[in-house]
Amino acid sequence: MLGLMQDRPLLISSLLTHAERYHPRSEIVSVTCEDEIHRTDWAGIARRARKAAQALRRLGVKPGDRVGTLAWNTHRHLELYYAAAGIGAVLHTVNPRLFPDQIEYILNHGAAEVLLFDAPFLDLVDGLADRLKTVKHRVVLSPASHMPKGRADLSSYEALLASEDGALDWPVFDEKQASGLCYTSGTTGNPKGVLYSHRSTVLHAFLCCQVDGLQLSRADATLLAVPLFHVNAWGIPYASALCGAKLVLPGPKLDGKSLYDLARAEECTFSLGVPTVWIGLFKYLDENGINPETLPFQRVLMGGSAAPRALLQRFHDAGVHAFQAWGMSETSPVATVASLLPDHRDLPKSAQIDILARQGRAMFGVDLKIVDESGAELPQDGSVSGELMVRGPWVTSGYYGGVGGQVVDEGGWFATGDVAKIDGEGFVTLTDRSKDVIKSGGEWISSIELENAALGHPAVEAAAVVGVTHERWQERPLMLVVRKPGSDVASADILSYLDDRVVRWWLPDDVVFVDHLPLTATGKLDKKVLREAWKDHLVKVDASAP
Repeated sequence: MLGLMQDRPLLISSLLTHAERYHPRSEIVSVTCEDEIHRTDWAGIARRARKAAQALRRLGVKPGDRVGTLAWNTHRHLELYYAAAGIGAVLHTVNPRLFPDQIEYILNHGAAEVLLFDAPFLDLVDGLADRLKTVKHRVVLSPASHMPKGRADLSSYEALLASEDGALDWPVFDEKQASGLCYTSGTTGNPKGVLYSHRSTVLHAFLCCQVDGLQLSRADATLLAVPLFHVNAWGIPYASALCGAKLVLPGPKLDGKSLYDLARAEECTFSLGVPTVWIGLFKYLDENGINPETLPFQRVLMGGSAAPRALLQRFHDAGVHAFQAWGMSETSPVATVASLLPDHRDLPKSAQIDILARQGRAMFGVDLKIVDESGAELPQDGSVSGELMVRGPWVTSGYYGGVGGQVVDEGGWFATGDVAKIDGEGFVTLTDRSKDVIKSGGEWISSIELENAALGHPAVEAAAVVGVTHERWQERPLMLVVRKPGSDVASADILSYLDDRVVRWWLPDDVVFVDHLPLTATGKLDKKVLREAWKDHLVKVDASAP
């Protein structure tokens, strides 16, 4: 017997309708690419999103069509989040930090018919124009007054909106319809497309507003340091509409000074970003003698890669509750969140930070397990590491276009490529990516744990550990370190510091100081580049030894 409850589809447009009706004056603050501060609210975003939807339809966009964007975190990009999905099209965000060849591949593979982009990316778009097979319309996200002269092939976003009246009723359709298309960073092979649905996106937004989730609420003013082109900005544009939170969009300015000034000016209570963003923020504070206790945040979420414990400690020393979440493009992205349990509240602060340095516990709807190399399930008692497997209503069932073939097993489990432990309380601790784990003499060494330990040294600004060729052990860890300005710390100092913080046989065979470390387009350490550049380092050192 079926229940007698109404069956209303979970649509992204319903989030915006709710925000417009019940949180109309909640602010949206945006730093534009014209270097201006633009202020609006959820009612204003809703009005302009309807006009943008009309404009997309006038350009020929139909349900299921991909609407591409190359854009920073601005109110215009936020409007497109709702305009495209609201009419049944698919918002196809593209990371402008990728190499042009990757952007070309993504736009062609996704078959975007309209491309909307910020003016600073005009040269990039022009360079790709003849290679984009499906793009029929190119729209600059700027006013007509800022349009390049003599470019009849381009349209002004603001001019398109000015031609519309906004009299649009959002259509109702199946909640399983596709809503967004994001591509993985492509660290191995071509990027792969993850196709989200309205249902998965709305369910994920509920997670963000849970107390044991990201704790987002109407009381928050959120500085969104996660790019809108990176996995739907971790779901915050949708969750903010759901709860009516104030949203502060930094545009292209993600440097430490700009984030600090904007956060203070807008009295931001919450922020999200990858660890490299926060390392840059503290570097700015340190170099300018600014007390971190002047940060206005109550909470800061880190994700994208494992956050160093020392970075969590710095926030907590400043009175800011910093915590982690784990996920990936394929999980929408949030799957686990690190929250203290009731029996953790009486622990010393250092012990609490140890817990928050883990990747957290699964949210309702997400199933996790770890398996060995044969696929056998391993115990969840914290004693052993294995490949992390995940399934749930906002986890991918396959890549767009069938790339990669069958990516879930018969039980619906997706192999994440992460190596992790799960303890008896359900806390996940990442020990490595499967491609980054160092296999020395048949035993595994965690590059993440070594990096996090090194980052606790007061003279270390950044650290990366990769496995390099060794004649006896096949592979051994090499540590690459960026010193903090003014430091003359030596290799022996680093090794001595690590000596009682990791097991002895994990100690790097060498510590090399470098000026900088390469990052991927999503702000993670690019270990593929480092492994290739340094693969023979120990062999050369041994060969030169007397």
